[in-house]
Amino acid sequence: MPANPGASPVRKRVWKAGRILVLVGALGVTYGVFFLASMRVASRAREVTVPDLRGQSVSGAYEALTAVGLSLRVDEARRSDPAIPADHVLAQDPEAGSVLRRQRSVRVRLSDGQRDPAVPAVVGSPERAAEAALAADRIAVGLRAEIRSPDYSPGIVVAQDPPAQQRAASVSLLVNRRDDTETFVMPDLIGTLADRTVALLRAQNFRVSVAAEVPYPGLPVGIVVRQTPLAGHRVTSVQAITLEVTK
Repeated sequence: MPANPGASPVRKRVWKAGRILVLVGALGVTYGVFFLASMRVASRAREVTVPDLRGQSVSGAYEALTAVGLSLRVDEARRSDPAIPADHVLAQDPEAGSVLRRQRSVRVRLSDGQRDPAVPAVVGSPERAAEAALAADRIAVGLRAEIRSPDYSPGIVVAQDPPAQQRAASVSLLVNRRDDTETFVMPDLIGTLADRTVALLRAQNFRVSVAAEVPYPGLPVGIVVRQTPLAGHRVTSVQAITLEVTK
């Protein structure tokens, strides 16, 4: 049976168009793959690893960053460190090994060397806040003196030595304390009856004890012949009072 003379050219044209579509699709996929790969390569080409700048001079840190396409930003604040010389990198942000895009900056803080840090102003601050401020700057609290004055709030730093902005490794503080302890003038107990004296003082919450019994010619038993503290001294209710009485 003879073939259909009109079907062969149509079939050829359809087959040819199909092959063209397949070829175009394959080229599109290939182009997409290469495009994504090139974008990834280009993106990675713009990223660099941050070098380790610690211990380097400012010029050395600048050269190390410039070599990889990064810039340097120096922090104005400094901190003393005996292990890192002055004007050398003490810390950096981001840390070494981090990945950054080119033309980004790395911030560094420089060491002040072995110089003592500048003392902050802590006069007028609460004692704990002053200690925290000094500790933050690695300054120790040296001598600590106390006063009890109604002119200042309790727990407030009244004075410091050395004063603010001077350099020192330690600072002495003068702190105002609250004086909650009531004082009394010690009466003269010599010649009184010990039992009665002890009872009266203990009734007022004083700590009284008979330390010794001593012979004393001419006096009856139980008479106070010695006292500590002496008459006229100031005492508190928690301070021990001792008596010696005749036997």
